[in-house]
Amino acid sequence: MQRIMLTSKLHRAAVTDKSIDYEGSIEIDQALMDEVGLVSHEQVHVYNINNGNRFQTYVIPAPANSGRISINGAAARQAEINDRIIIAAYGIMSLSKEDGYRPKVLLLNEKNAIVERQGALAFSSSQVTV
Repeated sequence: MQRIMLTSKLHRAAVTDKSIDYEGSIEIDQALMDEVGLVSHEQVHVYNINNGNRFQTYVIPAPANSGRISINGAAARQAEINDRIIIAAYGIMSLSKEDGYRPKVLLLNEKNAIVERQGALAFSSSQVTV
């Protein structure tokens, strides 16, 4: 059986900018994208912790290590600067209960710096917890 599974999550990211006069998308710091495996133009779900709004859009990269998370286009009406959001990507997978699959999850602070790695990232020997 195939299941739709969480693959990547940026938890409690802070909105740093928004631009209504833009075609659309969410701009995410390239270093954060790389860490959880998000790619340019990948679909993501965005959940606004502050107001409960939810929407889907696609990712575009912001400069690496900039901490930038910008909501663009019509979705910019769904969030304010400094709102905390959850950015989640999903994939279709064939899994059994025994696979032990873990998504890549980063918990972020108010400056979008990594506070904790969870899931697959917590068990990667190449990652160091900050």
